[in-house]
Amino acid sequence: MHIRKFTIDSDEQVVVKVLREVLDLYRISVANEDIAFDEIAVRNKTTEGNPLHVCTEAVFVGADGTMMRRSTEDIAREGENPRSERHRLIKLNFYKLLREELSLPEAPWGILYGVRPSKIVHRWLDAGLSRVDIMERLRKDYGVGEDKAALLVDSSIYQRPFLGQSDSRTVSIYAGIPFCPSRCLYCSFPAFVLPGEKMLRRFTEVFFRDLVAVREAVAQYGFRVQNIYVGGGTPTSLPDDVFDEVLRTLHESFASDGLVEFCVEAGRPDSMTPTKLQSMVRYQVNRVSANPQTMQARTLQRIGRRHEPEEIIRMYNDFRAAGIPCVNMDVIIGLPGEDARDVEDTMEKIADLAPDDVTLHALALKKGSRLKENLSETELPDDETAREMFTVAMDYTKRMGLTPYYLYRQGYQSGQLENVGCCRPGAESMYNIQIMGERQTILGIGGAATSKIVSPTQKYLKTSFNPKEITVYLDKVDEYIAKRARLLQEVYGK
Repeated sequence: MHIRKFTIDSDEQVVVKVLREVLDLYRISVANEDIAFDEIAVRNKTTEGNPLHVCTEAVFVGADGTMMRRSTEDIAREGENPRSERHRLIKLNFYKLLREELSLPEAPWGILYGVRPSKIVHRWLDAGLSRVDIMERLRKDYGVGEDKAALLVDSSIYQRPFLGQSDSRTVSIYAGIPFCPSRCLYCSFPAFVLPGEKMLRRFTEVFFRDLVAVREAVAQYGFRVQNIYVGGGTPTSLPDDVFDEVLRTLHESFASDGLVEFCVEAGRPDSMTPTKLQSMVRYQVNRVSANPQTMQARTLQRIGRRHEPEEIIRMYNDFRAAGIPCVNMDVIIGLPGEDARDVEDTMEKIADLAPDDVTLHALALKKGSRLKENLSETELPDDETAREMFTVAMDYTKRMGLTPYYLYRQGYQSGQLENVGCCRPGAESMYNIQIMGERQTILGIGGAATSKIVSPTQKYLKTSFNPKEITVYLDKVDEYIAKRARLLQEVYGK
């Protein structure tokens, strides 16, 4: 739907942002052609007090000049941050007005925005709210659909015993290898096609300098490493000898009796070799992520993968034969040219393999991806089809005996959906639970790695981002090592 003008009675950045997020929910954009409305104008009035009160009025000016004025109001929740509540109510009120005036359906996640919605649920669980109370608040305060609210609450409750296995000195290590054999159509990650020997040698020298600094910090603060996650990029795109050196150094530096998970992303069969598999076994990698994304040969070719579905099956069987305890497989829902029948075929092939964990990703149109840049040339499923595809995939995970245990969301996802991990009992990824919960310090090493340093009270966290651009990381790594050290001192040095 197009409107010629969108007017807000405030230039406050957050207010503008949350109102435009509601327009984005329903694909309402500002344009000069094929307009449904000449203007939508929004005005908000906040009455301070206890509780705070917000009234929102929207004026809809039709293409023919007719005018309709609608308003709604609501009050803030007691005990919540007044500023956050004001912004929530402004957004919720506008969402209600749009739905009422334009007869729009309920958005699956309502106005709930952000990558980690489970953090809200955990805060409410900490406060003693019951499942029923939390479901009601998600429905009333954020307009979340019944099914999505249940998925979010139940997966969050599932996580509670695992989050309880960590204390203020328990940390995880993330090692970022920002290289891939080739760049996929949908990818916006800061990853690069594997460079030549000279650049690769320089990267490994810098990477190990970064690693030594983290190893020293672990010793200095008496941290216990719970998880090591080697991601990217595609870590297995490294040459065999370099890959072996990375795993060996990580194992020697951080593996101890308290290590729960040592995971390697090995998503591409065109990057795996028998030697790399031997290295994984040698250094006690106990989890691998084999990411087919789809088992449709034509789609693999379309998205820039240089392998066939049969090679994915071979790689999976190699992992099993080598005795890797846990194998995860990722699937992307909403890939170009696919429909529900393709997803059903993909999931049937994956179910035959019986992985321990399946993560379903709704395709996200990411800025910087080739897909986003060439969107007009690409045939993507519409929202309704994407939701049908997701339902098919989730039904298969249930048949496989897998339970949803973590989820997260990204911007511009197909069908306004989510990414959800489902596993058999005992195959939960501790690292994924921790990274989404943001209740544990995670120390990042390598290109584009992020360190999230959580205070012992869990009341705040500080972040340090290694550069996405590989040359900046190589040239300025010492500056980023120093910044991470300062933040650690601020949080743990007291």
